Amino acid sequence: MKNVLLSADSEISVFSVPDEVANELEKYCLDFCCHWLHESPDAAKYRVPMGNTVGVRYNEKDFIAYLNQCICEETSMLVTTLTDVYEEENLPKEYIGLPYFNF
Repeated sequence: MKNVLLSADSEISVFSVPDEVANELEKYCLDFCCHWLHESPDAAKYRVPMGNTVGVRYNEKDFIAYLNQCICEETSMLVTTLTDVYEEENLPKEYIGLPYFNF
């Protein structure tokens, strides 16, 4: 398990995820938000009408739930939320260099 940084235009949080996810974080995140949310019957609860189209509402915790329920045998979990940290340049030193994805 490795730590990664995730956010959804909110405070950055640290999550522990399987090594493969951490090593390919962008791929897993894009598969989640660009494909699974729009195509999987299991993601129907995230789809919401927006005018004449259907959009999706989700956050980084939903990505972790997706990993735990659909992708990985190892359980991913929240380590901490970095209070008042919204951008990479404000990261505490111990988190600089971790894989990061903002949804």
